[in-house]
Amino acid sequence: MHHRAHRFPRPTPPRRAPGRQPSETTLFSGVYGLVLASALAAALDSPGETADPGSDALWVLLTALASAAAHGYAHVIAHRLSADHSGAGVGLRAMLAEWPVVAAAVPTVVLLLTAVPSWWTESEAVNAALVLNTLLLAGWGAWTAHGAGRGRAASLRAGTADMLIGLVIIAANALIK
Repeated sequence: MHHRAHRFPRPTPPRRAPGRQPSETTLFSGVYGLVLASALAAALDSPGETADPGSDALWVLLTALASAAAHGYAHVIAHRLSADHSGAGVGLRAMLAEWPVVAAAVPTVVLLLTAVPSWWTESEAVNAALVLNTLLLAGWGAWTAHGAGRGRAASLRAGTADMLIGLVIIAANALIK
C-alpha cells in the first residue's frame, strides 16, 4: 500500500520591514532607560518640596549612568562563568553597550532642564516627560512589531500594550500625589 505523504505548507518567515532594525539589547536597554527615567522623574517631583529641576535632571542622568554601568557589569560577572577569560576589554565593552539606557533618559533630562529658567514648572516638565516617554514606548512597540513582520493591527496592539507601562507610571504618579 502506497502512503502518500501529507505535505503541509511551510510557514512563511515573517516579513521584515526595510531598513536596519536595532538589536534586541539596544531595544531592551532603551525601554529600560525610558521606564527608569519616567519613574525617577515622577518620584523626584514631590509636592510640597522646593522644586529643583536642575538637581533632579542631574539625578536622572546619574542614575541612568549608574544603571547602565551596573547592568553592563552584571554581564561582566556572568561572563566570568564562561570559559572565555578575555579580560577588561570585554568588561568595558559590555558596560559601554548599555548606552541606550542613558540615551533613553536624555529627553527626560532635557525636559527637566527646560524648567530651570522657569519656562514652565518642574511639575509640568515631569508631566511632559511622562507623556513623551509613554508615546516613545508605544512607538517603539509598534515599530519593532512592524519590523518583525506583523501586520498593521498587530503592530498597533503591540504599541498599545507597551504604552501601558508608561500609563501605569502616570497613574501611580497621579495617585501618589
